[in-house]
Amino acid sequence: MKSGPIVTIVHSDQQPDPALMAPVSARATVRYTDSAGLAAALPGTDVLFVYDFQTRALPDAWPAADRLSWLHIGATGVDAVMFDELRDSDVVVTNTRGVFDTAIAEYVLGQILDFAKDLSGSKRLQRQEIWQHRESERIAGSTALVVGTGSIGRAVAGLLRAVGMRVRAVGRRARTGDDDFGTVTTDLIAELPTADYVVAIAPLTGDTRHMFDARAFGAMKPHARFVNVGRGELVVTDDLVTALETGAIGGAALDVVDPEPLPPGHPLWQLPNAHITPHNSGDFAGWRTEIVTAFTENFEHWLAGRPLDNVVDKTLGYVPG
Repeated sequence: MKSGPIVTIVHSDQQPDPALMAPVSARATVRYTDSAGLAAALPGTDVLFVYDFQTRALPDAWPAADRLSWLHIGATGVDAVMFDELRDSDVVVTNTRGVFDTAIAEYVLGQILDFAKDLSGSKRLQRQEIWQHRESERIAGSTALVVGTGSIGRAVAGLLRAVGMRVRAVGRRARTGDDDFGTVTTDLIAELPTADYVVAIAPLTGDTRHMFDARAFGAMKPHARFVNVGRGELVVTDDLVTALETGAIGGAALDVVDPEPLPPGHPLWQLPNAHITPHNSGDFAGWRTEIVTAFTENFEHWLAGRPLDNVVDKTLGYVPG
């Protein structure tokens, strides 16, 4: 039997590439399991790699984690694996911060351009063989409010500034002179009336759940567009539907929704001012390779007793800084 630590990988229908996992499997016993088998696989496990970052199996399986010291999730958001017993334990939690930043920032810019240039409308007219001249909006000089100041929010801010947009931010700590955001405030409702585009990328915590409700949408400009690449639960969905139907806001681009997946017949599907994508804003070609590589590199740190990358503050629910 191979000596050394035991690493358990919880996956869905697709396992990590064995070749990419070779640096780990050469130095540890690696167990592969799906969510249903997690409780049986956890005893003796030292390291848990949550490759299936949408699993909800960990709380029920937790009593079987008798030796776990480190949990790594192959995503930026950690809300899927965070629960009271884990928060209260000595288990270190890390995430895959940085892998999805650029792709999500490009998605946000693409949705903003779609709203401003009505690219979706042009495609609809093309299918109807209608030549209809229209004017478009400029995004240079418009204001974007980025809600969430982590690494993805910073990537979004950098790209939007590069195309001439003004960027402000709402975060957990107020400050001025920030390299990426300029001004960061903590008062969402006060900032919303300043924005032409509102980008939600905050982590899902007790403080951020349902932060975008009827009051928030009512504070936005009637022409403002809302882009959510954070979590669907940041939003009170019924309030968003009402805001879109009544013209309280100009539109919404939603890569995440609540509930998710969006069920057939939900009103968001048919609203002409709603753009829906299936939680894939960060899923560029090769992303699976990068999340495995991030884990194997962190595994080397763990074996050597060095500080781990991207350690999550379990009381906050994200990586500080």
